[in-house]
Amino acid sequence: MSLPFRALFSRRASEPSIISISFGDEIFDIALRRNAQARRFTLRVQSARREVVLTLPPRGSLKQARDFAERNAAWIATRLARLPQPIPFVDGAVVPLRGTPHLIVHRPQARGAVWTEAEGEAALLCVAGEAPHVARRIRDYLKKEARRDLDIASRRAASALGVTLRRVSVRDQSSRWGSCSTTGVLSYSWRLILTPPFVLEYLAAHEAAHLVEMNHSRAFWRQVERICPDFRRAKSWLDVHGAELHRYGNDA
Repeated sequence: MSLPFRALFSRRASEPSIISISFGDEIFDIALRRNAQARRFTLRVQSARREVVLTLPPRGSLKQARDFAERNAAWIATRLARLPQPIPFVDGAVVPLRGTPHLIVHRPQARGAVWTEAEGEAALLCVAGEAPHVARRIRDYLKKEARRDLDIASRRAASALGVTLRRVSVRDQSSRWGSCSTTGVLSYSWRLILTPPFVLEYLAAHEAAHLVEMNHSRAFWRQVERICPDFRRAKSWLDVHGAELHRYGNDA
């Protein structure tokens, strides 16, 4: 007699959420996810978090999952090796601010938090305070700058479209660059502050256009093009460089 579908999941409540496999001299942690609609085992690498995820069908066992992962260990190793190397926010690192490379310079004796300077032809991103706080201060500064630029760009785009937005928020979204709620809240990835201004302007136009058309129909794209004629250039930039933005501030 078959068990009720819900029982299939309750029996696995104590199974681990992560398994580890080895390949050569490396050990890979793999996150396990059960999916009621899955018909087979699947693997994917989430580049933003540098995470390997194995999806199990409802009746799949932990042993089958491990065997599947081990059979695909070479694929996992190859995919992870192809990801851009992380660039943590530390003294000496170079990060793009509004598309322009900035060298992080730690000045522990200085007053203030984070500010920009020009030194000859070099652009500097200076940060005060103790070394353990450098990464957090840089991240907070970039989020603040992103929120300001995106709020200005979004309100300008909404005004051009004749609509009103409720508010703008920034988060560290890994699956999308922006979103628009039915209540008029526009949310963005703070990492857009790392892109050239024309890319940020396009994302603001894109999300503001959803206040007119909550879809991706031809009518929606006409709204986008009306206020952002250069949107195709920005889309191409994201297609080529977007994944690299997740390497910044990543200590993995």
